[in-house]
Amino acid sequence: MSEATAPPIALPATDAGRRNMSLLIQLRWIAVGGQLATIEVVNGLMGIKLPLAPLLGAIIVLIAINLASLARLRGGRSVANRELTAVLLFDVAALGWQLHHSGGLTNPFASLFLLQVVMGAILLTPRSSWAVVAGAIVAMVALRIDPTPLVLPQPYAADPLALYLKGSLVCFLLIAVLLVAFVTRMSRNLRERDAALATASQRAAEEDHIVRMGLLASGAAHELGTPLSTLSVLIGDWRAAPRLADDTELQEDLADMDAAVGRCKSIVSGILMSAGEARGIAPQLTTARRFVTDIVDDWRAGRLPGTLDFSDRIGPDVDIVSDPALRQVIDNVIDNAAEVSPDWIGLTALRDGEMLVIEIADRGPGFDPEMLETIGQPYRSTKGRPGGGLGLFLLVNVVRKLGGLVSADNRDAGGAVVRITLPIAAIARGEGRRG
Repeated sequence: MSEATAPPIALPATDAGRRNMSLLIQLRWIAVGGQLATIEVVNGLMGIKLPLAPLLGAIIVLIAINLASLARLRGGRSVANRELTAVLLFDVAALGWQLHHSGGLTNPFASLFLLQVVMGAILLTPRSSWAVVAGAIVAMVALRIDPTPLVLPQPYAADPLALYLKGSLVCFLLIAVLLVAFVTRMSRNLRERDAALATASQRAAEEDHIVRMGLLASGAAHELGTPLSTLSVLIGDWRAAPRLADDTELQEDLADMDAAVGRCKSIVSGILMSAGEARGIAPQLTTARRFVTDIVDDWRAGRLPGTLDFSDRIGPDVDIVSDPALRQVIDNVIDNAAEVSPDWIGLTALRDGEMLVIEIADRGPGFDPEMLETIGQPYRSTKGRPGGGLGLFLLVNVVRKLGGLVSADNRDAGGAVVRITLPIAAIARGEGRRG
């Protein structure tokens, strides 16, 4: 069976460049729309003639930069700091070009350079941020060199300062709105980054627990192999001893002991197989229905007969490769349910599209709300004993490595239910279906 892994968590350091580029693209679209609207208002409604060719040319360049940036994001690779610096410097140059052809520093929208500087300070490294500052200063100095003045018609020519103040107010509102939108989006990105870091840290801690428990289980399995084999031989000798052959009651006890030792040896073999140490043992080919049915039959035979109520709603069967680790953790969940609900355990297997769902229900006291919020975290248990809570922890991690999910809830009728959802593609072999 090909190994399936859980969906990877995007590392914040790798994803930050792409998020920042996406943010610049959105702000640039807003800037393009605002510039087109401004040109229409000033040139059309106010009657102030503008040099449309250079102004619209700059807008076309900004659109081209956005389209190139979108194509760059679709490539799937991370975005470097130098790329963000380059596009911000292009923005500074485009703004300088437009201001040069619309009055230079006398244009009230010259303050928009501040927006570029703030974005550079937040998005870029310190050295690159200073490069954007230097670019803005160079652009403002260049605006003093032979800018194209605006010819103001009446009544604006009579009081140009009033027009400048109105333009400055519009520029201030524009900068304020864009900065709020920009900072709000950056704050959300930071929260998502912190959440991703916390998730990655939690997963690393859980995987460290898995490694340590795997080493402990593997070592214990190796150590138990020899004494279990010795016990099996001794029990066989006792059962064949002439002095004990006629003692029916003792023979029954010895048979139970032999069965218990055999089950212990099977568990040890399963642990070693799950750890990849069972040399020469081929994977077991089975079907989804047989996989679940075997778990139910073995549990009924070795635990509490008549307790486990099995409902088969799988429908059309599918060929799969049996995963010993998955089987073991499902056994553990059923055992946990039996501890709190020895009279009844419900196991339901069903198909939900391309997912195999296994639900294990009980009539016990249910989960505490805090337990439901931290389902699958190690050493969190309602049983109050040291080392408890590992059953669900192992279940969550084994299922997660197969690309599945584990959820838990309390039943309306009392008790709890643990739901295991597995993608069939992660455990299936081939495409054959069985009716």
